[in-house]
Amino acid sequence: MLVRNCSGGVVFYQDKVLLLMNEKHEWVFPKGVIRSGDFPDEIALRRVQQEAGVKAKIVSTAGRTNYEFYSISRQRPVCNRITWYIMEAKEDTYQFNQSLGFRDGGFFPVEEAINLITYSQDKSLMMLSYQKYKELVSSI
Repeated sequence: MLVRNCSGGVVFYQDKVLLLMNEKHEWVFPKGVIRSGDFPDEIALRRVQQEAGVKAKIVSTAGRTNYEFYSISRQRPVCNRITWYIMEAKEDTYQFNQSLGFRDGGFFPVEEAINLITYSQDKSLMMLSYQKYKELVSSI
């Protein structure tokens, strides 16, 4: 099995969270593979910028998730291990990157986002991140 280390961002703007719809019509968070010499936090920030056109700053770590799938192009199973960061955007403007396969995206109210997010572990990640985000920004 090919194991890939990745990182991504759960990006908030006030009570909204950034979601992207990928080519499989799944609602997901921006993320990318960590290459040799890259730092996870830098990749997470870069992917948020590249995939959604959003400038954000990291406010905390969010946790980790894993998922496995069979890669048809590689003809073998792949495990993605993702380190997530809680991020804050300065504004709720975005531009999802169609050249990277994204079909839709934007900032959605947390209550609406919970119904859009495709995977249950991403729903849990968002809710835990939102709770932590609210605690962190209220203490500043």
